[in-house]
Amino acid sequence: MQLLTEKPVMYVCNVDEESAATGNALSEKVAAKAEAEGAACVVVSAAIEAEVAQLEDPEEKREFLESLGLERTGLERVIRAGYELLELATYFTAGPKETRAWTIPANCKAVDAAAVIHTDFARGFICAETIGYDDYVACKGEHGAKEAGKMRQEGRDYAVKDGDVILFRFNV
Repeated sequence: MQLLTEKPVMYVCNVDEESAATGNALSEKVAAKAEAEGAACVVVSAAIEAEVAQLEDPEEKREFLESLGLERTGLERVIRAGYELLELATYFTAGPKETRAWTIPANCKAVDAAAVIHTDFARGFICAETIGYDDYVACKGEHGAKEAGKMRQEGRDYAVKDGDVILFRFNV
């Protein structure tokens, strides 16, 4: 039983549509219990999630959520809470053919993040050319970020931040 009880716990409370943004009396009790246990707690409305799933236009989804006082869908909030609970982070690699997300432990060193892609990347690690996600989007990609001076070279001991866009330089 000890191994089971040591696992991180997350409570997900399904509430009515009116309570999705603030929760209700029952979800508050669950949140208090979760806090006492050091667990995570997320309030969602399955009815809202079903409606959001039917919307294809991202702008429509955003407007619908805002009208309910929500910034993100319940699914997004559950995923974010799960990542935080498990102390995980995501970094991205982006190239002309493919953009990919990689899951790593939070505060992972650059050389260890490179090893997630391939052990040869870690073995021949030279540097990690890094752009913050917000800078990458604002500058419309790697080229714009380079021109704006937002790309930086980080060494093997750099603690990768959630959302970093990284190009690993390595020697084979």
